[in-house]
Amino acid sequence: MHGATEYKVHTTVTATATQDLPAQFTGCHAHGAETYCNGPTGEEVEITLATAEEDHDDHGHEDSEELDCHFHAGVEHCVGKGGEKVANTCERTQRDYNIKLRVGLLFVMLATSSIGVFTPILISSFVSPNHIVFTILRQFGTGVIISTAFVHLYTHAVLMFQNECLGKLQYEATASAILMAGIFLSFLIEYLGVRFVQWHQAKQQAHKAVSSDGEQQGPAPGKTDMVNITVLEAGVIFHSLLIGLTVVVAGDSFFGTLFAVIVFHQMFEGIALGTRIAALGHPSAATAHSGVHGHGHGPGHAHYHPEPKPAAEIAPAGEIVAHAPKEGHNHEHGHDHLALPDAHKTAKSGSVSSSENSTTAGELAPHVPMFKKLMLALAFALVTPIGMGIGIGVLHTFNGNDPSTIIAIGTLDAFSAGILVWVGVVEMWAHDWMLGGEMTNSGPLKTALGLISMVVGLAVMSLLGKWA
Repeated sequence: MHGATEYKVHTTVTATATQDLPAQFTGCHAHGAETYCNGPTGEEVEITLATAEEDHDDHGHEDSEELDCHFHAGVEHCVGKGGEKVANTCERTQRDYNIKLRVGLLFVMLATSSIGVFTPILISSFVSPNHIVFTILRQFGTGVIISTAFVHLYTHAVLMFQNECLGKLQYEATASAILMAGIFLSFLIEYLGVRFVQWHQAKQQAHKAVSSDGEQQGPAPGKTDMVNITVLEAGVIFHSLLIGLTVVVAGDSFFGTLFAVIVFHQMFEGIALGTRIAALGHPSAATAHSGVHGHGHGPGHAHYHPEPKPAAEIAPAGEIVAHAPKEGHNHEHGHDHLALPDAHKTAKSGSVSSSENSTTAGELAPHVPMFKKLMLALAFALVTPIGMGIGIGVLHTFNGNDPSTIIAIGTLDAFSAGILVWVGVVEMWAHDWMLGGEMTNSGPLKTALGLISMVVGLAVMSLLGKWA
């Protein structure tokens, strides 16, 4: 009739199991600007030219309904509704981004991150960081950090290195090897930091007597805690920068969901970091209880529990000098402990004042200025919005399927995961629960609350991993 030209037929004829649409229409004629044709039964139907765009949109809509798409690190991954793999393009996909929305939500991210990290620090000015509420938040934060390391960062790193656009890796355990590098570097930094603190203390103690028996004391907990916090913040900041970048470059179809998840993710991480920063400069519950806190990591460390003397002498300079007892006992496992004179006996004898006891506790946990704590918190609050700003700047050039981008994001994800594995499992989990931390000798109620809080932190962050 009209050669190979394709037309759209506007008809009310419906196709059923026994009646198909007519195979052809004849007797086409014009009524003004419209064209009509006659159907098999003689009825007139209007026809119009079918455009290429309409045809493409129909097929595209049909295809999109059959695919389940999501974003990882700004890269759209699609699978069939049944889970079957589909070919993904390695070229940059051109999209229209709502830039004004992203700029506005940058400030929302800044506000929520600030609330999470600053609130525990400011509250610690009025409530002791050893309060049960802080214990619950700290253990919740431990679960958050560990889940972030494994569920979010390590999983995403593995996905990055499995990207088809990168090709087949010659070494399949690349992500795991980078994770181990992050763990080792975290250990090395903390180990060298502790050794430096020991060297600095030994240099200071060379000019005065350390104790009556001449034994060297361990590094001040407050100083080593600062090293631990620095390593923790480094791991958090690395991946928070990536989070800010990748959430912005996600397509509008998934951006809202992803941003909502990341807001909670960053607020929970802020709580985890803020509670640890808030405790800087305060003796732990175990330290405050016993007056001395320390532990050794090597096997065969001797314990010495001397029988307390009725009183301790006070040196002219105001130093408390503990006399070595005549009797004691040793056993060959665990941590070093020193039993100090009973507080009630000491107070009754009038030899040691409460102010001197508080001075001793202050030496165990050197004062950390509030300004320094706030600066540590500010670095975390700003880093994700900075990442979002970078993402907005590269929005129209970023290609998450570019091999160099895949390698960079995968490496940073795996390396950050290694840092957080070390900090979360060793410095937070193991130290708090087994190596003399606040949960080592806690009562049944505190222990139960701590365990529940940690499991909730693990579960909530793992659930968020479904979307981010």
